[in-house]
Amino acid sequence: MADSNLLQRARKAAGLSQSSLAARSGTSRPTLSAYENGHKSPTIETTERILQQAGFSLTIEPKIEFRQAGLDRGRSILVPTHLPCLLVGEAFAVVELPLHLNWSDRGRRFDLRDRRQRARVYELVLREGGPDDVLTYIDGALLVDLWAELVLPARVRAAWSPLVGDDVERRIA
Repeated sequence: MADSNLLQRARKAAGLSQSSLAARSGTSRPTLSAYENGHKSPTIETTERILQQAGFSLTIEPKIEFRQAGLDRGRSILVPTHLPCLLVGEAFAVVELPLHLNWSDRGRRFDLRDRRQRARVYELVLREGGPDDVLTYIDGALLVDLWAELVLPARVRAAWSPLVGDDVERRIA
């Protein structure tokens, strides 16, 4: 993820305006805006300082890549190398899935705090979604928790099973 996107995500997740985060972090608002829009590149130290003032820390995590693990109905089943880990606010948000995931119940909002609704979203994403959808809607620990209850095509389940199986602890990013 680029520094610009990282800083903007942290600021928005913290509920801060550019002006307030800039003031807290000792950076001007135009400079923070330039960082967020990719017009300037902050040093790693500056990035860390700004993130800390937004309530986050700069950490490393395994890079998640996707590989083809099979075919279902003529479509590739793409599975990540590690299970993604969402921020709590994202993992338990109220979401409206894009049309390509939820074409039959357009406009429906799903409350991911509700186990049944979360299971439905996970089923839709694993069946119909691509890598961006997995990274947006699927939390690895919550997927493991729901795994036995999910209604999935056999090929999709078989493709994902090695990742959500017995040795899952080391695969959660």
